[in-house]
Amino acid sequence: MKKLRKASSLLLSFALLVSMLAACNSSKNEGASEGGNNAAETSSTAPAEEEGVSKEGFPIVSEPLTLKMMSQDVGLADWNKMPVLQEMEKLTGIKLEYENAPIDSFATKKNLVFASGDLPDIFYAADLKPAEQVNYGSQGVLIPLEKYIDEGYAPNLKKIFDEYPDIRKSFTTPDGHMYALPYIDLAAVWWRGPLWYNGKFLKALGATEPKTTDELYTYLKRVKEEDPNGNGQKDEIPLVSIKLDDMRMYFLGFWGIYDEVIYSDKNDKVHYTPQEEGYKGYLTFMNRLWQEELLDHETFSQTDEQKKAKGQNNQIALFSDWFPYFTLGGEPSGDNPLMTPVKSEIADSPVYGKHPGISSNGTFGITSSNPNPEASMRWIDYLYSYEGSTLFNQGPENLLWKYKNKETKEKEWLPVPGGGDREEYRGTMTPNYGILAPGINTSDLAVGLRSEFDEWIDKENAAKLTPIAKAPYPNVYLTNEEQTEASALLSDLNTYVKQMEAKFVTGNESLSNWDKYVAQIKKMGGDRIAELYQNAYDRWNSGK
Repeated sequence: MKKLRKASSLLLSFALLVSMLAACNSSKNEGASEGGNNAAETSSTAPAEEEGVSKEGFPIVSEPLTLKMMSQDVGLADWNKMPVLQEMEKLTGIKLEYENAPIDSFATKKNLVFASGDLPDIFYAADLKPAEQVNYGSQGVLIPLEKYIDEGYAPNLKKIFDEYPDIRKSFTTPDGHMYALPYIDLAAVWWRGPLWYNGKFLKALGATEPKTTDELYTYLKRVKEEDPNGNGQKDEIPLVSIKLDDMRMYFLGFWGIYDEVIYSDKNDKVHYTPQEEGYKGYLTFMNRLWQEELLDHETFSQTDEQKKAKGQNNQIALFSDWFPYFTLGGEPSGDNPLMTPVKSEIADSPVYGKHPGISSNGTFGITSSNPNPEASMRWIDYLYSYEGSTLFNQGPENLLWKYKNKETKEKEWLPVPGGGDREEYRGTMTPNYGILAPGINTSDLAVGLRSEFDEWIDKENAAKLTPIAKAPYPNVYLTNEEQTEASALLSDLNTYVKQMEAKFVTGNESLSNWDKYVAQIKKMGGDRIAELYQNAYDRWNSGK
């Protein structure tokens, strides 16, 4: 269940990470009691409404409508009994029949559905990858959505796209169509857990946060040698990881790299990371930590639960997680600092690859089987309003929360019905739990609900990450031909790079063979990957 709490925190952490789209919110919220469709006023020249489907207000349809929805399910509750979805049915007049699959088998079921042609009407929280959007969009399986947005069936989305054209551009495929919708959060800083220091170790050693890779090495060395947990044993683990996946991107920033695969630099040049000189610097440093037992030697074999057990036993000094108490235990506090990225020998380092503000994959799509795309678009558009986002993320009013001051949107928490964990109870109310779902995160959603810990997180981000942060690469689409080529190349490259990373770090492959490794990467298509993504980036950058 801890994993579910962690996953849901990614979605719920608007209470921790948000300060965005204020202008967009204020205009959207006016008249939202009429359905959140504040941009839905139409002129006499606006396109006519589909018969039986209203462009503003509720219900959406004049006659009951039933649609089939396919989504991922964390398995906490029957979706038919969820208060949020029951409220939506009352509000909209649209009944949903759910064709869900567990998270771990959803991708397989989605592929089978696409292959069979036995389609749902709607994909929700469906993790529609760019290649799927391009492929099934060009085949007519997923229908273009921009028509319904521009014709007035998604006024909240239209408002956002008009104010933030890069969002629309980033979800428009090379054929000019939009086949899926994103989750939007322009204030997001992280897209995976950052790194944290064990504050007790810093205090015990009288240490300040390192500012360079040399200082970081020295600090980790002290952790190993000076018994900061005070138990008289050399059981401290300076740096802990799970296959390096949880910390690779953060560490690469120390060598001026924004992402572990593809990134564009400040001059709009696209790079394939594993063949960059900065990547060699990263490997060299990690190898040094491994050789001196400063990097956990169970890195490539342990589970997340095993890592957390070490944290709760007060053995680890530096680690990655969404929040430090997820690993160390205890309650949320400001005692364990967010790691300040450190400077290396690479000029203009460090950098940080921040969240781009939108999901990289599609969260919602409408299929060719759908009998009423207009009504479906009106349904999903509500989730991009203040009221809809509140409903789907916090549940109906007076269950877990109530308004303290509705005019200022200030809320307060209510006791969890029957006691128990608030997040787990929330997972029984709404589908937006443990999955990345469509909608928007706005600064006014959590007014009154933010804790001191939330405010502390904001300050840590503002001081340590935001000044050096840039989204690594925009959400772009390759053409079908480019995607086919890139997928084939990356399939082999990803496997080779992952194997060689482990060998270089553990010393099973000497870094004196770096040039040989780069030659092999180029032979396998490293330069071509950079070229393909440069072309896509240039198209995106020119608005084509």
